[in-house]
Amino acid sequence: MRLFPRSAFARTVALIAVLLLINQLVSYVMVGLYVVKPSMQQVSSVVARQVQGILALDQWLSEVDVDPEHQQRLVERYTQATGVRGISVDEALKQGLANTTTYNFLSAQLSDLLQANTEVRISQGDVYRVWLRTENLPGYWLTLELDNFDEARFSPLLFYLVLIGGLSVLGGMVFTNWQNRPLKALEAAAKQIGSGEYPDALAERGSTEVIAVTRAFNQMSQGVKQLEQDRALLMAGISHDLRTPLTRIRLATEMMPPAEDYLADGIISDIDDMNSIIDQFIDYVRSDTSADNEQQNLNYLVEDVVAHVPDSWHSKIEVIYNDMPNVPVREISIKRVLLNLLENAERYGHHKVLIETGYDTERRMAWFKVCDDGPGIPAAEVEHLMQPFTQGDKARAMKGSGLGLAIIKRIVERHHGRVLLGQSERLGGLCVRVELPV
Repeated sequence: MRLFPRSAFARTVALIAVLLLINQLVSYVMVGLYVVKPSMQQVSSVVARQVQGILALDQWLSEVDVDPEHQQRLVERYTQATGVRGISVDEALKQGLANTTTYNFLSAQLSDLLQANTEVRISQGDVYRVWLRTENLPGYWLTLELDNFDEARFSPLLFYLVLIGGLSVLGGMVFTNWQNRPLKALEAAAKQIGSGEYPDALAERGSTEVIAVTRAFNQMSQGVKQLEQDRALLMAGISHDLRTPLTRIRLATEMMPPAEDYLADGIISDIDDMNSIIDQFIDYVRSDTSADNEQQNLNYLVEDVVAHVPDSWHSKIEVIYNDMPNVPVREISIKRVLLNLLENAERYGHHKVLIETGYDTERRMAWFKVCDDGPGIPAAEVEHLMQPFTQGDKARAMKGSGLGLAIIKRIVERHHGRVLLGQSERLGGLCVRVELPV
């Protein structure tokens, strides 16, 4: 599991989100310290004065000689004027004391102001009611209704913080996507060039740095395309120029006297080998594009190639077909892959060749493999043998140009597939597996 994003888009958005989160936290703390806290302290001071007034009235009533009726009217008038009302614990429970919430901050503030242990609770309803109990008035709860003490006034602050954060992240995503769009186009074009296709010049847009990279990429793409065309033209010219004298040599050889047939047969065999090598050169430089692909079933292609195997081959070919969907491929190219694999199995194997097809449903890859009972290839030489003009140690005395596996690799990669070399569990020799995306 990766904790940090890898793409530039995700990293930029994550950076903006982290910075905004830090900014929001700092803003929230600053507002709490310099706006909310002073407001709460002012509320505590007002409530403390009201309570101190109640305590002063209670003390005065205890010191003077006032009849109970007059004392009761005086308390009611003071209650109406200040909004502070004293009730017993039982009465407080009946009026909803159990549904209140204790505010430790206000309790600490009032305890300091009243110089006595004080508990503050608040109940929320149509109005905010403050419930206060202090050890200076044991057995009583003081209630005070604050019409203007509305915690909802802090919701615009939260809404503002959330709105600014969301808009900033959204703007960062839009900006980053705009910046990364040319890079995605570069990536797609680079993959096309890697598969042998040459897209049109990319539009130069974005920041100045991205425009410079796009311009350089367009120049490189045109240069690579021109080199590929020059190479194909050069190879076509060479093959044409070589075939002409080879044809003349073959014609002259066939006109040799019967007494020199043994010499003529050797020359004709060498000419056939040279023509085969020239064909391999042409196959290697041939450019296949996705526009040439058609939906094909690999089982049918394998069956067609096996049906046209030369009768002179000594190996016995066994084929195992499995169900698979159609695959977008160039038929001629995939048949060339199969034929090259079968030629290698015939050349380096002993008596048996196994072909098997299948489909990987999880990875959506159709595959076929060709295995032989030959000596195989050491694991250390597998990657080396995929390069052009390379043959293994056991094959150097054999005929060939060393392009067989290179041609296979080139064709399969242009179909966005891959070639895997290993050892056959059943036959013990080389097993080449070709995977193609559906």
